Amino acid sequence: MPTTSSFAIDVPDSLLARARAGERAAFEQLYRRFERPVFTLALRICGDREEAAEVLQDTMLKVLGRIAEFRGDNGSPFWGWLRQVAVNQALMRLRQQRRFAHDVALEDDGWLQDDGPLPAAAADAAQLQRALAALPALTRSVLWLYHAEGYTHEEIAALMQRTASFSKSQVARGSRRLRQLLETGPAAEAGRETLQETRHA
Repeated sequence: MPTTSSFAIDVPDSLLARARAGERAAFEQLYRRFERPVFTLALRICGDREEAAEVLQDTMLKVLGRIAEFRGDNGSPFWGWLRQVAVNQALMRLRQQRRFAHDVALEDDGWLQDDGPLPAAAADAAQLQRALAALPALTRSVLWLYHAEGYTHEEIAALMQRTASFSKSQVARGSRRLRQLLETGPAAEAGRETLQETRHA
């Protein structure tokens, strides 16, 4: 699914070289560039600002300790590598808290035919966050990785140690439930922006 990740920030090779060499000012520049996308991703996945702040700290500490390992093989961008670290840290936190035990259950199996548009989202990020927080952590994580970050079902399956079919079912189920939550709340009157359009909030 094509999308532009909020992590898609160009980083000059010279800045990376300075950061690899241990220059503190260079790493501080990297931190400022990626602080917001890392925090937003962690907030959407974990559903809590305090936990998101801890994921941000853990992510940047890990990046600091491992930045010398990044080589940009096959033209892979630095932001993609950093995003993977952030996703891993957020998912690890949920696993440690045993919050992957549940997913969205619906009264019927109609989710398999749910081909509707992305859920309507609020004009403000707070409404979207409240709706996402009402979903089980596992479902919320799959939804955000697929819709906002553009991960494929196969990539999500690998991250979750599940199957691509599992990812597809979670996206369908979660999208339907999220749409219900938003359409029965203030978002119905506030406007109908898509999930992608609010990913930078």
